[in-house]
Amino acid sequence: MNLSAADMSAITLTLQLAAVTTLVLMLIATPLAWWLTHTQTRWRMAVTALVALPLVLPPTVLGFYLLVLLGPKGMIGQWMLAMGLDTLPFTFGGLVVGSVVFSLPFAVQPITNAFAAIGARPLEVAATLRASLWDRFWSVAVPLARPGFITAAVLAFAHTVGEFGVVLMLGGNIPGETRVLSVAIYDHVEAIEYSQAHLLSAGLVVFSFVVLLMLGRHSAQWQRVAT
Repeated sequence: MNLSAADMSAITLTLQLAAVTTLVLMLIATPLAWWLTHTQTRWRMAVTALVALPLVLPPTVLGFYLLVLLGPKGMIGQWMLAMGLDTLPFTFGGLVVGSVVFSLPFAVQPITNAFAAIGARPLEVAATLRASLWDRFWSVAVPLARPGFITAAVLAFAHTVGEFGVVLMLGGNIPGETRVLSVAIYDHVEAIEYSQAHLLSAGLVVFSFVVLLMLGRHSAQWQRVAT
C-alpha cells in the first residue's frame, strides 16, 4: 500500500518541524545548560525544575496553556497583535514554539550532564594559559561535551517527531500547515483506516528503534575512546 499525498505532506511537515525545533533547542539549551552547570544562585533548582516540567506535565495541559498564552487574549498574543504581528496558534511557528517548550528537557539535560562531567580542572588549566572565558567555552568545553550535544540533538529531533498532545492543542489539524505525522495517525484511526495507521505507526516504531540503537552505539564507542 502506498502513502497518500496527505500522509506524505504530514511526514514532510513533521521532519521540517523536527529540524527547526532541534536547531532552536540547541541554540537555547547550550547557554542554559552552561549556566545551570556553573551558577551558584539559589534560583538554580527552580530553573532546573521548570525546564524539567514537560517531563511530568501532561502534553495536553502544556498545549492548553501555551494556546491561552499565545492566543489573541493571552499575554504574548496581545503583545504580538499590538506589534502588528499575527498570533502563533494554528500556525507552523506555533508548532515550533510548542515543540521547543515540550522537548526542552531532552536537550538541556544531556548537555548539562556533559558539561558537569568535564569538571573544573580542564577549564582551570586553560585559564592559566590566559584563555578567555569565550575561548575556554569553545576550545575546551564544547569539544569535551560533544557526546552530550549529539545525544541532545538526536533526542530532541526524535521526541519532536513523536509529539501529539502539544501539537494538536496548539496547532490543530490543518492539512499542509499543522497536520503532523502523529495527528495523521490519529485521523486514520478515527476513520477506521487501520491499514494506513499501521503503515505510519510502524514507520515511527522503526524510527524510534533506530534512534535508540544509534544512541547506544555512540555511547559505547565514546566510553571506549574515553578509557
